[in-house]
Amino acid sequence: MHEQRHVPVLLDRCVELLAPALTEPESVLVDVTLGMGGHSEALLSRLPGLRVVGLDRDPQAIEIASARLAPFGERFTAVHAIYDDVLDVVQDVVGRPVQGLLGDLGVSSLQLDEVERGFSYAHDAPLDMRMDASTGITAADVLNGYDEADLVRILRTYGEERFAPRIARGVLEARRRAPLARTSELVSIVRAAIPAAARQTGGNPAKRTFQALRIEVNGELSTLESFLPDAVETLAVGGRIVVMSYQSLEDRLVKLALARGARSSAPAGLPVEPETHRPYLELLTRGAEQAGASELEANPRSASVRLRAAERLRPTPEHMLLRSARWAG
Repeated sequence: MHEQRHVPVLLDRCVELLAPALTEPESVLVDVTLGMGGHSEALLSRLPGLRVVGLDRDPQAIEIASARLAPFGERFTAVHAIYDDVLDVVQDVVGRPVQGLLGDLGVSSLQLDEVERGFSYAHDAPLDMRMDASTGITAADVLNGYDEADLVRILRTYGEERFAPRIARGVLEARRRAPLARTSELVSIVRAAIPAAARQTGGNPAKRTFQALRIEVNGELSTLESFLPDAVETLAVGGRIVVMSYQSLEDRLVKLALARGARSSAPAGLPVEPETHRPYLELLTRGAEQAGASELEANPRSASVRLRAAERLRPTPEHMLLRSARWAG
């Protein structure tokens, strides 16, 4: 079974942070990256009055999680959607602001473990990397269709790869002979492009390139940028949001969005801070929390996790507009 090999990251900490907002009857949590449903299962088990709406762009994840969470009956609803659609989904499925929101970003255990999906540089597979394999461009489309400048840009921006120009030139040389089709071909290009001395540290040298391609194929950073303000507006006052990131670009976006809400927007020097300028979020973590030693031992995939959380303090003008426009009736 898929779920038997899946260990949800920072499970107890997520429950600890979210539970205070989810104790009232008819509380709703939106798990915007449902995956195989491990976090949702724990929350539904420990909070008997909770309802969970689970989103995922991956139809296979929806199928697996729905089977796993079937014992909870109508307390669980699955929706095939990308998480930046959260406002529309909540409007359609719940009809009111929610008490909790959980995001576990990046590639899922399911996607990593399904070798043929091409997310792993450790196994030979088609160059796909789509989280929803039914739509969109593949990694092969990017590698065979983008010009050299665009390849350099995505490798530098999304992979923070300092040898991006060398790798991009290697891709162009290889595709002149034949279109790239397999992950093993890309791994070989990266190994040849990166100097031997630089390959001695930092794990597999293809890691950053695969990350960059996956982010480009799935539009991950643009989706996250769109999602974060909508996620905050989806929360009821007193509601809580927990987001786990696995690379610095994601974590930086989450940090900025939550910090923005936790700061006063009043001009300096005002004798009284207007209510509309007071912080609308309270940070629940000091910086980004990481996995401890016991978590790392039980779940090596938690090594790069960065968790941030916040609570909704008050409505904003945008929130009030959404309440009247979206939650009418």
